[in-house]
Amino acid sequence: MSTANSNGAWHSVVNLPETRRLIKPRTSGITMVIDKGLGLRETKDLLEMAADHIDYLKIAFGSSALYSPEIMKSKISLAKDYNVQVYPGGTLFEIAVFQKCITDFFKRAKELGFTYIEVSEGTIDLSQKDRKHYIQAALSEGFGVLSEIGKKDRSIKIEPHKAIEQIFIDLETGAEKVIIEGRDSGQGVGIYNDQGKINELLLEELVKGVGEVSKLIIEAPQTSQHNYLLVHLGPNVNLGNVQPHDVLTLESTRVGLRGDTLKHCLKNAPKSY
Repeated sequence: MSTANSNGAWHSVVNLPETRRLIKPRTSGITMVIDKGLGLRETKDLLEMAADHIDYLKIAFGSSALYSPEIMKSKISLAKDYNVQVYPGGTLFEIAVFQKCITDFFKRAKELGFTYIEVSEGTIDLSQKDRKHYIQAALSEGFGVLSEIGKKDRSIKIEPHKAIEQIFIDLETGAEKVIIEGRDSGQGVGIYNDQGKINELLLEELVKGVGEVSKLIIEAPQTSQHNYLLVHLGPNVNLGNVQPHDVLTLESTRVGLRGDTLKHCLKNAPKSY
């Protein structure tokens, strides 16, 4: 797989300090952006500036139900033009399951142009049999599938052994990646405490148990969380729920263009000054 090189405004003058960064198309180093209501012009601005650094655009929560069909189709088509995959938030999937309209949900998702489906149970509960069924059903309809572990209720904590078992089952069933819940706040759920600090022991246990961090997408809405995860898991960790205005900040951190990661790059680089 190709690695990133400096081909932008400073091409042939300044090289990117981090040479391990992978470019699209890629299976590691994924950036999933959470879209909580960008207009078409805002979306185009974002994609013109940063599409090379965005892999997925998630239409947050169940908010895509509030779009007109025309705007939803236009936004998805625009993202596809920039080689960005689009999917509705897992909350809408959960509503469709609860309302027993999942067949029509898949049909409408296809009509609108969505390319991926998120299978989650952040609010509802699914049996193991049903979870497998929905992953397989989405695949059979031609969607890529991302699944998710973790609850949105702050009182329900991730149990690492159960989570690791579920991750392997989802991957074996056909999910491309498994998302670790972080909500759009990055506080009080998943691997985060109420202040947004990472539970280092829980993260270490999950990563060690899964073995390949590339199989996970860690929702990380806060830049401080990006910095920690990139320093500890490398430039090609998969991150989700990235705020649109933070995409270039995140990519700068991935490639060593911010002090948080530059100092680590310089440790291993030959001195040239």
